[in-house]
Amino acid sequence: MGYLLVHNKVKDFNTWKPVFDEHASMREAAGSKGGYVLQNLDDPSEVTIILEWDDMDKAREFAQSQDLREAMEKAGVIGPPDIRFLERVDRPSV
Repeated sequence: MGYLLVHNKVKDFNTWKPVFDEHASMREAAGSKGGYVLQNLDDPSEVTIILEWDDMDKAREFAQSQDLREAMEKAGVIGPPDIRFLERVDRPSV
């Protein structure tokens, strides 16, 4: 199981979130299994998304897609996102 981590700065979270939600069908079609949206408590314009994927090649393809770039632009993402491809190696109980 792998994860796609995307850290963005957005102009306005309340503008960004509906566009992110509208893009759910594209993420699912690309192989995303869902995940989490996290917002920085000290800076609400900082958003981190963690999405789970079975196939990291598909995650990489999605991250490089024109569709994603267009959605980010529409949503008001500022600058290039910080994108990481991660693999879970442990799940501590505490």
